[in-house]
Amino acid sequence: MTITRIDPEHRMSEAVVHDQTVYYTSVPENLDADAEAQTANALAVIDRILARVGSDKSKILDATIFLVEKEDFPAMNRAWDAWVSPGNAPVRCTVQAGLMNPKYKVEIKIIAAL
Repeated sequence: MTITRIDPEHRMSEAVVHDQTVYYTSVPENLDADAEAQTANALAVIDRILARVGSDKSKILDATIFLVEKEDFPAMNRAWDAWVSPGNAPVRCTVQAGLMNPKYKVEIKIIAAL
């Protein structure tokens, strides 16, 4: 059994690959942006990490989206719909959650195949 930890630190790894499966959680880098722009940014970060490990968004199996404000659901969906791989939409759920960084409007956890 091989487990590959991408950029591991004491508290967490950037991503983990095990059994041809990628585990990753994305947060936005543009913390002063609105929910739609933060979502688009977090999704672009997902694209980068998946490319780094040899995968892409068409191979995402599961996505969990955490939103601070449920009113941001339509804005998040606009960014998601513009990004998601046509014909390859993963299982997805969205929950309202208090996130640890008060500037985060969204956080996205994914599981993808290699």
